[in-house]
Amino acid sequence: MQSAAQRAFHSSSIILNKMNPFKIGMIGGGTVGGGVYELIMDRLKSSTDTTRPMIISKICVRDLHKPRDFHIDPSHTQLVSDINEVLDDDSIDLIVEVMGGTGLAKTVVLKALENKQHVVTANKALIAEHLSEIQSSLQQNSSVKFGMEAAVCGGIPVIHVLQSVYTGDVIHEIMGICNGTTNYMLGKMEEGADYDEVLKEAQNLGYAEADPTADVEGHDVRAKIAILAKLAFGTSVTPVEDIPCQGISSVSSVDFEYAKLLNCTIKLVGTASRLSQYGEHDGPLTVYVTPKLVPMTHLLASARGSGNAVAVTSANLGTNSYTGPGAGRFPTANSVVSDICRINANTCTSSPFSSQISGSSSSIDIDNDYTSRFYVRISFRDSIGIIRIIGELCEKNGISIHSVLQNPIVDRMAADFVVTTESCKFSQVRSLTSDIELQEFSRGKPLCMPILMED
Repeated sequence: MQSAAQRAFHSSSIILNKMNPFKIGMIGGGTVGGGVYELIMDRLKSSTDTTRPMIISKICVRDLHKPRDFHIDPSHTQLVSDINEVLDDDSIDLIVEVMGGTGLAKTVVLKALENKQHVVTANKALIAEHLSEIQSSLQQNSSVKFGMEAAVCGGIPVIHVLQSVYTGDVIHEIMGICNGTTNYMLGKMEEGADYDEVLKEAQNLGYAEADPTADVEGHDVRAKIAILAKLAFGTSVTPVEDIPCQGISSVSSVDFEYAKLLNCTIKLVGTASRLSQYGEHDGPLTVYVTPKLVPMTHLLASARGSGNAVAVTSANLGTNSYTGPGAGRFPTANSVVSDICRINANTCTSSPFSSQISGSSSSIDIDNDYTSRFYVRISFRDSIGIIRIIGELCEKNGISIHSVLQNPIVDRMAADFVVTTESCKFSQVRSLTSDIELQEFSRGKPLCMPILMED
């Protein structure tokens, strides 16, 4: 039971908290920024016994006169166009970076940390590309906290899960559908739409940018799986140099016809996995992004529309899945606000990039020559002996054929068939596709996708 003096001190602390709000400066006032503002200013301005009341005191935007789709309360919030008006304001406790990009955003984040301001960001490309610099700045400025929940999978709290739930466990694999745009597009293609048609639709709906490269070529997922690999395995992976990346631009509706024959769908999946050695998951780390054939019975097959899903396999917990909205104003803003609240309550981890998982190491070797069964679609001009030649090329590359699938040929000058393989190395099937491309009957390099193998 508290003494009278303790109760008086507790009451005075609450009064002090109410008198000294937790001030937030936000860089960027777009879709996510607007959601953050509404959640903070409309719902979370009041204090609790353990937190100070929160207000967004300044928002930095490019154009002060551009109409906003959220109401800004001028009695609490000042709109500015110079980032230094936010960063140099000593009264601001925390900086929210929702501007995007990796140039000016990097300057904002590093300067804020040097200024002893906490930082929350939704910028996966910034984190993945400059992780070591951010981590070094955090070590030099140990009093500040860094939140990044919104950087991966929108509203799914997968980062917080990896930072807290798997302490004492050993993660074997983490893989996920981490991009809502491509998941939406692949879902429409599964229904029979062509790639170009569905890309235009995604752009019209605002899912895809005018330049969709980051989404459709897998670069967005590549940045996200680099972050997840760091959290799961303690190893920093450089996205461009260390992560082979294949997007969905070569996938067509015919691939879904063949996938259906295999009782599969197609998903763009980022994977980080410890390869097995001596019967244990103690080998090198493989990290890659590619479309995969996913059995309809697998949990990743259930992610529809712009939804995301992540599967984590560990020694203690087996396989757990985390699903939910992967993008959107309020799902992403909710993750940003969750980080802000944890920092305000002083419950945010002080080492956001340090792996808490027993047995992980920062010196795991990277080996992206992973083993899988593979789907190989071959586009050809019809002639005699094609299957024989393919069999010989598979034998040359040490690959066993599991099945051959072919729809009836309608156009003998432009037809397709599919070979699925037994388990082999990625390097073997890559060599096979190069050999096939050189054949007279070939109409280009075959499309190769791993087939997700269920335990």
